[in-house]
Amino acid sequence: MRFYLHMSEKLCNFARYFVETVLENQTTKDMSTSAKIVTWTSVIVVLALAIFVYFKFCFVYSEGVNEGDINYFQKEGFVFKTYEGKMIQTGLKSVKGQGSIQSNEFKFSVEDEHVADMINAGSNVGVKLHWKRYLGTLPWRGNSVFIVDSIFSTGGESKVVTPIPPVEM
Repeated sequence: MRFYLHMSEKLCNFARYFVETVLENQTTKDMSTSAKIVTWTSVIVVLALAIFVYFKFCFVYSEGVNEGDINYFQKEGFVFKTYEGKMIQTGLKSVKGQGSIQSNEFKFSVEDEHVADMINAGSNVGVKLHWKRYLGTLPWRGNSVFIVDSIFSTGGESKVVTPIPPVEM
């Protein structure tokens, strides 16, 4: 929340500076009508683009909690190394039209390295992940719109199955 307040304060300061230096400057009073139209159109386009970028990449659309078993979790990427994972959730869902039953999968990304270490430590037990959903992805944030920011719990015993030695006859 502090980030959004800081960004809105910077946007207000920029708007105040723009109005004081450009629009109220003596040169704008001497501008022709077509130059004023171009200036105002540019201002509106830049403002609309800034609002679009904010809502697409910075606005948290929803947040929630998912619980399940980590299927895989890895650090990947060519330029920006991000943590990507997939969780298999308990329960089944029916796929319409195919007549088959599949498990629920939750694909997510992690920004914080401390959270990634906690997920790695709890990869063999059920975990409950808190996530935020953005409307767009950024390369340094991950490949998914779901960004995990904390772990509520890792529960249960380890689900690692030790192999049974073969029986000789």
